[in-house]
Amino acid sequence: MDVVPVAPTLYEYYTAGGIQAGLSVNEPYFTLNNRNLTIYSGAMHYFRVPQEYWRDRLRKMRAAGLNTVETYVPWNLHEPHDGVFDFGNGGSDMQEFLDIERFLKTAQEEDLFAVVRPGPYICSEWEFGGIPSWILRNKSTKIRTSERTWIDKVKRYFNVLIPLLAMLQFTRNGPIIALQIENEYGSTNQPGKFTPDRLYLEELRSLMLSDGITELLFTSDSPTNSGDIGTLPGVLFQTANFAGDPEKEFDKLKQLQPNKPSMAMEFWSGWFDHWTELHHLRNNDDFYNVLERILKYPASVNMYMFHGGTNWGFLNGANIDDSSTDNKGYQPDTTSYDYDAPISESGDYTMKYVMVKELIAKYNKIDTRIPPTPSITIKVAYHNLTIDASLSFKEIIEQAPYKILTDKPIPMEFLPINNNSGQSYGYIVYRKEHLNISADTTLMIKGRVCDTVMVLLNGMLVSKPLTKASDLNGFGYWRWKDSKLNLGMSQHNDATLELVVENWGRNNFGKLDQFLQFKGIWQGGIYLGQTEVVDWQVYPLEFKKTWTKNLSGWHAPVNPWLPTPTLYKTSLVLKEKHDTFIDMSAWTKGIVIVNGFVLGRYATVGPQQTLYLPAPLLNVGNNEIVVFEHFFPATKVSFSSGPIYKTPVDRPDVIVL
Repeated sequence: MDVVPVAPTLYEYYTAGGIQAGLSVNEPYFTLNNRNLTIYSGAMHYFRVPQEYWRDRLRKMRAAGLNTVETYVPWNLHEPHDGVFDFGNGGSDMQEFLDIERFLKTAQEEDLFAVVRPGPYICSEWEFGGIPSWILRNKSTKIRTSERTWIDKVKRYFNVLIPLLAMLQFTRNGPIIALQIENEYGSTNQPGKFTPDRLYLEELRSLMLSDGITELLFTSDSPTNSGDIGTLPGVLFQTANFAGDPEKEFDKLKQLQPNKPSMAMEFWSGWFDHWTELHHLRNNDDFYNVLERILKYPASVNMYMFHGGTNWGFLNGANIDDSSTDNKGYQPDTTSYDYDAPISESGDYTMKYVMVKELIAKYNKIDTRIPPTPSITIKVAYHNLTIDASLSFKEIIEQAPYKILTDKPIPMEFLPINNNSGQSYGYIVYRKEHLNISADTTLMIKGRVCDTVMVLLNGMLVSKPLTKASDLNGFGYWRWKDSKLNLGMSQHNDATLELVVENWGRNNFGKLDQFLQFKGIWQGGIYLGQTEVVDWQVYPLEFKKTWTKNLSGWHAPVNPWLPTPTLYKTSLVLKEKHDTFIDMSAWTKGIVIVNGFVLGRYATVGPQQTLYLPAPLLNVGNNEIVVFEHFFPATKVSFSSGPIYKTPVDRPDVIVL
């Protein structure tokens, strides 16, 4: 009988005879432990995927032929309050997603190396680029520079995070082969205004070295756009970020660092969506063509994203599409981070996955054991659920955990809550009682609102609901500076005025002067006619799990046809649980909460119409689903077995790049 040789695992191949060296760039090609290595990597962020699915997604990556997984590390989740850390058992609502040590060990068990990008800034279409919002409380802090207060906060965080990563380095028998310093730092360059601070990069490097990092340190930028202005030439290895034209980017890299390996740290497999846009898809043939040119160059690659996942809760990022610093060009991202990646948001294979598997098999010259392709998870559309309970906005405010008194409106970051860390996410309500408002009075908010505002007069909505994209040009939204709203032709005595402001996600990319991302009403005062209104009651609505689950006084819905922010509740009872999508296309604008966990945002303006609900977030038995609808509710909660993208305008529903 013939014995068929079994290929070694990745770790068997690269650690045979013991580990003498880590990842090296001393030649025009990578070596790992003195053996040639082409890095076939894919991005998957542990904090965007339920912990129970980490192994499934990682195995699917290895089955495609990848040998490495890349992940960012979000500071804002791991230090949610100033000096309070959570790495999987810290008690935050996101703790189940935050055990990075377990994630990296699981990657190793699935025969993958790891590239880790710990920031402290990560971009990533993630809220504030991963920077915790409490950083903004000190107005002297200069984010992403060598300024001392910023460095001191980074140092405290890194002194907790980096030793944990150091124990998981390849040369210590772990999976980590390289770590990134900062992120796309060259993009901060503003000639005549700001030059990337190399003292800052050296500070980060020193912090990593002093905390035990010995593996390769690198930076990533667009070589053709940024050159070497965002790195430490000759000290840090440079990699490239791009969507196309790989030869141009790699040729520039070779000019910047001769006789070094070429690597795309971010080859963009697709793209992300902003609300009101058409859903983005990257042409599969174009993806295949560029990926093959990368491998043929030859170069190593990290596909960003390989599995996008989800911007849970309030954690989506945003862009500023111009040079403004006052929220004028604001563009919030959707909850879905599907990214049109090789593995979909819900873990399914796409045609890009098949293409990746084919190309790696074609170009990879090192034979290691590849697992069988795992089966996909079951997706179901559960039956419709009738809304059976609600809380009016007045009833919500009466149960708000805090009431703060302030002379003038202040942003959520400066509220004296959460151990003086302020409010990071959710809504902030500015309330003024006992007002006498004459007929034909105009309400004016000086500056721009950050980001949306609903105006309630005696509990009734008097501002326009968001039902189409053009509404963003009117009152209630960031695009109108010094916005005005006529409060009607009736006189109101002893009235209550409430301004409900939503933080729709902080900007995660841009120039440094665009990172002053305060949320709420703070750029100017609030006026009735010519009179500034002062002495406000402020209520933060963070929708933390413990608060939402303990809300009381639920009753049958009343006047659901009146557009007013309201909480609605229903229950889903299951004998077995499977992945599903909640179809919110019949609703208008708001958030969905499942078993106390804020699943994400929805808006009929699209493109995202469904919210991915993975089985690990469900219970066998009763599941409580709560919807905070800003405007017009539906009478039911519906489900789908797949995602639905639709932008309700007279044009196609997708963009093909």
